[in-house]
Amino acid sequence: MKVFCGRANPTTGSVEWLEEDEHYDYHQEIARSSYADMLHDKDRNIKYYQGIRAAVGRVKEKGQKAIVLDIGTGTGLLSMMAVTAGADFCYAIEVFKPMADAAVKIVVRNGFRDKIQIINKHSTEVTVGPEGDMPCRANILVTELFDTELIGEGALPSYEHAHRHLVQSRCPQTTARRSFRSVDFSRPVSSSAACHSQQFHPLLSGRAQVVLSWWDIEMDPEGQIKCTMAPFWAHSDPEGLQWRDHWMQCVYFLAREEPVVQGSPLCLVAHHDDYCVWFSLQRPSPEKEGASFHQVRPICDCQAHLLWTRPRFGELNDQDRTDQYVQALRTVLKPDSICVCVGDGSLLPVLARHLGAEQVFTIESSAASHRLMRKIFEANHLEEKINIIEKRPEWLTSADLGGRKVSLLLGEPFFTTSLLPWHNLYFWYVRTAVDQHLAPGAVVMPQGASLHAMVVEFRDLWRIRSPCGDCEGFDVHIMDDMIKRALDFRESREAEPHPLWEYPCRGLSEPQCILTFDFQQQVPQQPVRAVGSLELRRPGRSHGAVLWMDYHLTPDSTVSTGLLRPTGDEGHCCWNPHCKQAVYFFSPILDPQGPLGGPQTITYAVEFLPHNGDITMDFRLSDDPGGVPSPAVVGNKVAEGP
Repeated sequence: MKVFCGRANPTTGSVEWLEEDEHYDYHQEIARSSYADMLHDKDRNIKYYQGIRAAVGRVKEKGQKAIVLDIGTGTGLLSMMAVTAGADFCYAIEVFKPMADAAVKIVVRNGFRDKIQIINKHSTEVTVGPEGDMPCRANILVTELFDTELIGEGALPSYEHAHRHLVQSRCPQTTARRSFRSVDFSRPVSSSAACHSQQFHPLLSGRAQVVLSWWDIEMDPEGQIKCTMAPFWAHSDPEGLQWRDHWMQCVYFLAREEPVVQGSPLCLVAHHDDYCVWFSLQRPSPEKEGASFHQVRPICDCQAHLLWTRPRFGELNDQDRTDQYVQALRTVLKPDSICVCVGDGSLLPVLARHLGAEQVFTIESSAASHRLMRKIFEANHLEEKINIIEKRPEWLTSADLGGRKVSLLLGEPFFTTSLLPWHNLYFWYVRTAVDQHLAPGAVVMPQGASLHAMVVEFRDLWRIRSPCGDCEGFDVHIMDDMIKRALDFRESREAEPHPLWEYPCRGLSEPQCILTFDFQQQVPQQPVRAVGSLELRRPGRSHGAVLWMDYHLTPDSTVSTGLLRPTGDEGHCCWNPHCKQAVYFFSPILDPQGPLGGPQTITYAVEFLPHNGDITMDFRLSDDPGGVPSPAVVGNKVAEGP
């Protein structure tokens, strides 16, 4: 069955009604899940297995049956570990139905049909009793409900409910530590707001701005089985550090910078409610000794954090980037310039006015960006000098401009709805929509853009598309097949956004411009297609193609959303940290055991579709450098892992 879905197009700005398969959302959810990433985390798996064996052993030593409750079972891996370790029965809870269905099949495939029961419910809906989901309470609680922030997935409310209703008292479980604070999950926990403080003496003087935090899990009461999220420089074995994308370290920004003096004591206070953690610094004093440091969760009241992401803040604070725009503006601005700026909360209007434009308008189509820009202009005494037009650009009228014609149309371009690099081509559609308001010879900045591509070998990111096969001796091919089907539904033929400064990779080909867009002209009516090839100049395994946009402000000034400098002889990549690049994985199935080598040419066909702003692409293996892309072979050398 097909259904119609209303969707805002990030490139054209229009609302479209698209015909989608009724299972579209399901396929997206599966394709973008992190189940495979977690199963590839061997350190996590081994430590959980060791902890489960220890917990089952402690119960058995008391002469009791080991009844396990596994909340958020996913593939059923931890339940299968528990049964293998000697548990008498496991109740495995999974609220996501497609995953619960897969877990049933995986459990049967591995021969645990009579020992594991999958319950497709939220744990807070599970009942205990003769007519309930579980006949009695469990005496071992096994869960993996943690995220990077530890409690962001609702671990505290879930544990709180489980201890009250689903498990016996003093049920064996793990303990999580966040540097100076520990949570004993084997005891009843509370999701109520709380805080914990610890005094410390600074080693150096300076200004405290952020708190870097990570957590450890202790899988046994003695703390001998530990899984740590410590960064490499704080890790006991940096060489054996496990790559993982589902758990990382956290950076918490303090509400304000605090001066820190070497040796002068301070109190670091960790606050939390049921889902969030935040930190503050306090000056110790006799009056505050024993006092509660509880604070209400900090909420943004400046509105900038509602509109701008943290990468966007980084972009706005990039002085080199700002200098580029300033220099480009100096070359195009004239004393009588009538400027119109298009973007979501762009600061270009401020620069244009500062550099002497006669009149500046900024089009802010959202109420949030309108409110924010008004506050910024008022703070800089520019409210009478910059006119805010709160409407969609295509609805612009001559009256909005006071009857004046636009001599300079400006954009960074940056729009909050953009996910992929080419979504910011919305600026081109705006330029086309306001063409009637442009004066003869009007300047458009940026004057154009270009789409670039490069074949890369990832150090680790390839793992998110690699099958698990067997995990600690358990067959999870069923999950691999489910994810592959979801990817093949659409995702495997599309690029996806990733901040590549976080994921080291090597360029195997040279970067290549594959499409250009001339903003001096209107959006064309016909598709623009490019076919070509990328020659592999360095040895390695070709995991995918990275694509990004360069924006040409003037003939002499270009701002890149991708590579910031040439790759050099070794192919080292330095990516723009304020933008996400697009990654087109060559195959949804990566063979980590495949030999090094393979085809020396990747052919591509890329097409820009003006009617909806999409860019379709196809990258294939080719023995003929001048040929059109031919069908790829799944698992061929172009898509191998290390």
